[in-house]
Amino acid sequence: MHKQISSLQNPLIKQILSLRQKSKERRKTGLFVIEGKQEIELAVKGGYDLQTLLFCPEIISEENIERLTFTNIERLEITSEVYKKVAYRTTSEGVLAIANSKELFLDNLTLNAEKLLILVAEAPEKPGNIGALLRTADAANLDAVIIANPKTDLYNPNIIRSSVGCIFTNNIAIGSTDEIIRYLKEKGIAIYCAALQAAISYISCDFTENTAIVVGTEAKGLSQEWLDNSTKNMIIPMHGEIDSMNVSVAAGILIFEAKRQRRNS
Repeated sequence: MHKQISSLQNPLIKQILSLRQKSKERRKTGLFVIEGKQEIELAVKGGYDLQTLLFCPEIISEENIERLTFTNIERLEITSEVYKKVAYRTTSEGVLAIANSKELFLDNLTLNAEKLLILVAEAPEKPGNIGALLRTADAANLDAVIIANPKTDLYNPNIIRSSVGCIFTNNIAIGSTDEIIRYLKEKGIAIYCAALQAAISYISCDFTENTAIVVGTEAKGLSQEWLDNSTKNMIIPMHGEIDSMNVSVAAGILIFEAKRQRRNS
């Protein structure tokens, strides 16, 4: 028998709500909430340490819970009323976990490939865009994703949800623009910036050596610091009435052009 939580006033339930809603609480405690079977499995695969698993037996069977977890973590039953309160998503899977976050420092990145391909995103604001970038990075099996000057912590539940767990499968770091530029130069990684100014077509760029593809926000683009340190500025030619596209779409085009070149080189 597992311990059951049926009260919305339970301290653990209050903590989950606080972790879900407040970036400050996530930073202070080093904890965050993961919801959903796939996301929890990917977190375990990505080496995240789970503290507590909570499940609603009316939605998910204990047999499925046993299959889901690979470590001897505390498992707690919660009633459907409690689950509805703590669940973030409308499509319920009946399970969530409290996990320890990782320190996403540049020095913690593991870069083993001979010819590195890295995505850098400067100051992305919308969790949906960050999630889409992480999904694209996972699809391309990039060596790393680096977020410069993030506007929110990456354990925001909106990012976890929109990345469908790819936050756990990518090699991720965060840092300031200055720190990241210094890091890339020390590693001998060429900096290709998506920009409108003094740019050549992305198809003309050579992505076959160590490469960082750098994208900015749709509203402001990249800061001058990136442009000043760029190996080359590149542009995706537009054929319509506007001169920009969604940042995750642009990143996808650039990343898969790099992958194409590497297959043919």
